[in-house]
Amino acid sequence: MKTKRIIEASHRLSKSYRVTGERKFRLKDVDPGDTGELKSDDKQRAREALQNGVTALAELQDVLYAQDRWSLLLIFQAMDAAGKDGTIKHVMSGVNPQGCQVFSFKSPTSEDLDHDFLWRCFKQLPERGRIGIFNRSYYEDTLVVRVHPEFLAGQKIPLKFVTKDIWKDRFQDIRAFERYLHRNGTAVVKFFLHVSKDEQQKRFLERLDDPDKNWKFSANDAKERGFWDDYMEAYEDTIRQTATEDSPWYVVPADNKWFTRVVVAAAIVDTLASMKLSYPKVSAAKRQELAEVRKSLLRTK
Repeated sequence: MKTKRIIEASHRLSKSYRVTGERKFRLKDVDPGDTGELKSDDKQRAREALQNGVTALAELQDVLYAQDRWSLLLIFQAMDAAGKDGTIKHVMSGVNPQGCQVFSFKSPTSEDLDHDFLWRCFKQLPERGRIGIFNRSYYEDTLVVRVHPEFLAGQKIPLKFVTKDIWKDRFQDIRAFERYLHRNGTAVVKFFLHVSKDEQQKRFLERLDDPDKNWKFSANDAKERGFWDDYMEAYEDTIRQTATEDSPWYVVPADNKWFTRVVVAAAIVDTLASMKLSYPKVSAAKRQELAEVRKSLLRTK
């Protein structure tokens, strides 16, 4: 009963941040500092909500693994310092490592560039019964590459296909790819952790001021801030063009990490619950076999 209540609460919370393409999405309509019905002094309630979500997620993951029919792909995209790593760490803290795979996609290698832009992610897709997590993904090719079109040259695409419609073509390819995955039992859920420019600056300065966090910072992080407006435009168009009912985006306010994690956990719980998962049914023959094994065990000391 407790899990049922958590699932219902997760649905109510997460639906506010879900984008499915039914209406025209505008990034400016999402406040990075939004915390829903919770206030800054409700952090204890948020921690309890997160723990409830983590517990329900662990239970649902166990059934997902046992049923071995669905798989779940979680994609995390964000500007630097939005909290992707911390969100993944906290939300997935109760998940059985056997049923979860995490991949971080950095700059493409020479091998990656000798293939299509989906290839390096395609080969890391989760198996049935497992949850796959992409920390960045093929969406970098409609974001970073769009903001820095000079990167297209390194992809060695035949020039006849590098036209003014290339982003429209990539959106079409991504929609088709995600539709294909869904039809074959891989649910795709995408998260954009929406941090404000001011909050990013604050977090960058904290990293610079704390020696233990210096390793997280690179000069390129600050350089990319100069392209902030271009990135926001690219994110808005990407979300608008690739959000579907079967493969939605969740645009999650990220200025308050404690709230971000609650929303992400709620969205994952809601997605797993929508799969109507159940443990495999044991046949009559199997039950008879187990009964015989039980008798045998009781006879031996």
